[in-house]
Amino acid sequence: MDSLINAAGRALAAGDPLGALKLVSLRDDAPALALRGIAMAQLGEFVKARTLLRGAARGFGVKEPAARARCVVAEAEVALASRDLGWRANALESARATLEAHGDLANAAHARYLEVRRLLLIGQLDGAERALGELDAAKLTPALRAAHELVVAGIAIRRIRTKDARAALMRAERAARDAGIPALWAEVDAALRILNTTAARRIAKGRDEPMRLEDVEALLASKAFVVDACRLTVRQAGVVIPLAKRPVLFTLARALAEAWPHDVSRDALIARAFRLKLDDDSHRARLRVEIGRLRRVLRPLADITATKQGFALGVRRLREVVVLALPVEEEYAQVLALLADGESWSSSALSLVLGTSQRTVQRALDELAAAGKVQTFGRGRARRWLTPPLPGFTTALLLPTTLALD
Repeated sequence: MDSLINAAGRALAAGDPLGALKLVSLRDDAPALALRGIAMAQLGEFVKARTLLRGAARGFGVKEPAARARCVVAEAEVALASRDLGWRANALESARATLEAHGDLANAAHARYLEVRRLLLIGQLDGAERALGELDAAKLTPALRAAHELVVAGIAIRRIRTKDARAALMRAERAARDAGIPALWAEVDAALRILNTTAARRIAKGRDEPMRLEDVEALLASKAFVVDACRLTVRQAGVVIPLAKRPVLFTLARALAEAWPHDVSRDALIARAFRLKLDDDSHRARLRVEIGRLRRVLRPLADITATKQGFALGVRRLREVVVLALPVEEEYAQVLALLADGESWSSSALSLVLGTSQRTVQRALDELAAAGKVQTFGRGRARRWLTPPLPGFTTALLLPTTLALD
């Protein structure tokens, strides 16, 4: 490896892509193409970066498997950064095995972290934890230690364990400073801000108050009866009743919880659950059926009693009923929550994370774009969507795994 390639590699490791490009921008050999690709990725030019990295992989060919594998890992990192989550996980796994076989343990570990970060992004927390458990953080470089702790924190945040998340982020901050890479500092700072940002809203007895993630953790650990509009469940004292696949029942449960300890009229319940302004005997009969279903579902935790005007929630042995709501509630709020991380997303990636069809996501994006809430650039498979961060809106910490946007 010549001196220019060595110098460009050191510049990239220090987070100086422009310095690296000055050294190799006019060269088209495989090592230079790889370094140019990484530099373009650091500058946010993801499409160009992937083209250069693929050219480098072809240039290395089968005679240099380790160098080719490094290009595959770099391309996977670019895909992850550009929120293209459809890249072949088996190709990354093969590249990781090649790197391990050639003794490049640092890049092999980096490949493993890319796998874990993808699992974390699409909500497969158990898989992410298993993959993370196969790595020994004590043997990692400072940069990889920072990446390790960021993943640990990400899992803790998604599981709403704020103390674990904060401790991991403190370790990540120290490792990032040891590594001396400004981009890592910025990523750690962004993660720390999540813990101090509004994560949800608490609605109880007519009051609507913002909550940070640690407040959410405390609420879920309490004995309160919680109708969780973030994960579409009803929970209390460790008992969780999922209602994500029964939206009418969840809407009725939320309406009764918001009104507690008072009742809700039949007309109001019909309008809210069935989206009808007028009602007749058939609607009232349907309401009785749905209330009966909800009563059976909630039997382990609460009763629903009929009143002269409608229905009321009767919670046993409790004095507190709370609705946990998203920070911003509007149509397609879940899409906005993902875009609020400031990254550019493809519609296919959004579809994968939200667990719904790409056509449904595309329709949501088109409506949001028409309302001026999201922006798009690129064409075809390279088309991406983004939005400026919403004030007081955290990322998708409390989103359920599967969401219905229809």
